[in-house]
Amino acid sequence: MPLSEPAVKKAKPTDKPYKLTDGKGLYVLVNAAGKYWRMDYRFMGKRKTLALGVYPDVSLSRAREKHTEARQLIEQNSPSESPRSPRTSVPDPNKTVAE
Repeated sequence: MPLSEPAVKKAKPTDKPYKLTDGKGLYVLVNAAGKYWRMDYRFMGKRKTLALGVYPDVSLSRAREKHTEARQLIEQNSPSESPRSPRTSVPDPNKTVAE
């Protein structure tokens, strides 16, 4: 179920940080220091986290907009769509030029 603005507003810090998820990797991290918009995604097989802002400076609707923009950028820069660059060979220091 997607997040709502009142749910984010009512979220209170606890002993341990926790996440309220919105879907597709977007969540708000609630800890003692505040509420932070984050986005989890995978790039080149590794899990990454992108910070989108601090609540209430960044509202739920603005966080969703930033999330959509970031997903589009990630898809455009996906290594699976870009051609592989040819690997350059590293010269062997043990071989001489005459060989």
